[in-house]
Amino acid sequence: MIQYIIRRLLIAIPTLLVISFVIFAILYFAPGDPTGSLPMTVPPEVRAQIRESLGIGEPMHIRYYKWVVQFFVNEPLNILQHGFGITIGDAENRTRILSWATRSPVIDLIVERTPQTLWVVGLSFLLGILMAIPIGIVQAYRQYSLFDQIGTFVAMVGFSVPTFFTGVVAILLFSVQLKWFPMIYDTTLEVTSWNNFVLQVKQMIMPVVVLGFYQASQLSRFMRASILDNLNLDYVRTARSKGRSENAVLLIHVLRNSLIPVVTLIALGIPTIFGGAIITEQIFRVNGLGQLLIIAIEGADIPTVQTLTFLFAILIVLFNLIADVVYGMLDPRIRYD
Repeated sequence: MIQYIIRRLLIAIPTLLVISFVIFAILYFAPGDPTGSLPMTVPPEVRAQIRESLGIGEPMHIRYYKWVVQFFVNEPLNILQHGFGITIGDAENRTRILSWATRSPVIDLIVERTPQTLWVVGLSFLLGILMAIPIGIVQAYRQYSLFDQIGTFVAMVGFSVPTFFTGVVAILLFSVQLKWFPMIYDTTLEVTSWNNFVLQVKQMIMPVVVLGFYQASQLSRFMRASILDNLNLDYVRTARSKGRSENAVLLIHVLRNSLIPVVTLIALGIPTIFGGAIITEQIFRVNGLGQLLIIAIEGADIPTVQTLTFLFAILIVLFNLIADVVYGMLDPRIRYD
């Protein structure tokens, strides 16, 4: 298993380099000027100096090389220095990826906004899994029943309707009409008392439920189909003929094998839900990574867009590896020797 993980990590390095070059090339040729938001009174020579200080006039391969060094070498060394107190090399002259809009390091902006996104995205994904697995199991065991038909209808609606629409509907219904939950997510709220804790929970309910409902709609359909495929196989009939209880057949045999294809969907869905959070965070005004990406795109902040997009690509590669490892834990037939 360890050798397999090492091989996959070694394969992931050139894969990520190719992905980083594609992202960099697309954004390199995209229109965008860091001086475009400056007042018209700024002289052209000052604009030229700003572009030169940001490395705009350098050739593409030089800019790409500097960005790769900053992302893979300088930023990890900076994290070691400030996070663990380990200083390697010349820290004073170490260049970092700077945002064109704020002139501050992009990684620092990401670190500031990551907790908000992790709270919303993590809880919504956990909610989706906890809803989807039992619903999919009950639907499969009660195929074509009223519960199965209602669950299928709700899942189709939840999967078909985008999160930005359900988010707006939730705001209009529960915030504007019923006034149960706050309309805007207050990222400055500090949980220092019970009342603040209640406010934090109330403002998280709508974005978490909107994203969780979308994930549960997909996962429940896959869970239902996977269990139905396994219920009629020979090993299930053999387990029942040996007198095993239905709960033992479900939990020990059917569920374990049925989770194998669902694990892929869950692993690939974790990076995907960050994409859904991009729109959802805008709707509920959550000051997270999704809102940061939208602001960077609107302001033509190329370094921030590059870094965030590449981080999403790293998440996809990483969770693909995690899914393969979990395969070996769920299915004893899979060996990584």
